[in-house]
Amino acid sequence: MPATILVVEDEPAILELISCNLELAGHRTLRAEDAEQAFEVVHAALPDLVVLDWMLPGMSGIEFARRLRADKRTRDVPIIMLTARAEERDKLAGLETGADDYLTKPFSPRELNARIKAVLRRRAPQATDDIVEISGLKLDPANRRVLGDGKPLALGPTEFRLLHFLMTHAERVYSRAQLLDNIWGDHVFLEERTVDVHVRRLRKALESSGHDRLIQTVRSAGYRFSSSV
Repeated sequence: MPATILVVEDEPAILELISCNLELAGHRTLRAEDAEQAFEVVHAALPDLVVLDWMLPGMSGIEFARRLRADKRTRDVPIIMLTARAEERDKLAGLETGADDYLTKPFSPRELNARIKAVLRRRAPQATDDIVEISGLKLDPANRRVLGDGKPLALGPTEFRLLHFLMTHAERVYSRAQLLDNIWGDHVFLEERTVDVHVRRLRKALESSGHDRLIQTVRSAGYRFSSSV
């Protein structure tokens, strides 16, 4: 699935090149030329991943990454650091601030796309096009199809996103507030009972194949997708 990627780069030509290539790969890009602008973007809408230049005017990319990791809201956002610094100690400094990967300039757009895909697969699998299959339930993000024991199931767009998130985080319990943030975005303000409505719709859509039982309610905690039922 397309990911929303924030590109923070102070050189306009490089910012444009990276953003255009990511958009050609199917992603949605957000752009910032310095850390202050990047904070405004992140405040408005949480991205799936940040491509971050080390050398920025004012606050450095290292300090920006450090602040993202210190904030509960942004600490899990994957970061790929871009820099002209090629020495090992510089790479270690970038990784120690919490960056998930480190790419030295100059680099090819193909390499950056490959790194982004790898990081998303590890850190945000719901933002990839990888097919997920658990206990006979198969979800294909690229084609927006869900099969239950080989038979197509009809899901609405929100139920599809909800199922995709739960299946890529199987066995983990998520509160209603966490599901709202991950499915609708943390910049959208909805009542928590909205989650209950869409979980009921999702279960109804999965009833015909018997996979509705995989969506479990965890009392006083939230919901879980379980493959062991």
